[in-house]
Amino acid sequence: MRTRTTAALIAATLLLTLTACGEDDTAAKPSAPPSLTAEERASVLAAAGLPDTTPEQESAFVAALDKIDKDIAHGKADKAASRGRSQCQTIHDWPKDEAKQIDLATRRFTSPTHPEGRTPAVAKKINQAAHHHLCPNF
Repeated sequence: MRTRTTAALIAATLLLTLTACGEDDTAAKPSAPPSLTAEERASVLAAAGLPDTTPEQESAFVAALDKIDKDIAHGKADKAASRGRSQCQTIHDWPKDEAKQIDLATRRFTSPTHPEGRTPAVAKKINQAAHHHLCPNF
């Protein structure tokens, strides 16, 4: 999964870089890679099965995790939101396989006190929170 996501992002960046070339190629100057518009970013992320989340959605997701068990995010909101987006990719890639979604959530949401992951019951709640707050359209 990560390989496909990374490849899609690299391909989009390269495509934008190549289309930006040609203006004045006589003076080769190093430049920063072109920025993606919001629509382009959303399109690239959607193609990779990742949601384009807002800070508000991520905060709501972390709050939902804290309601389940504060140890899930264990004070690392950014890490929890990242794992939630990865869970959305799982939901996107296996939309009809809830057992697979839950299985991956059991292993994805580890913490210092749960290095082996979560129980299926907790993972199901995490999966529902990710779907509800981060990727309701998947």
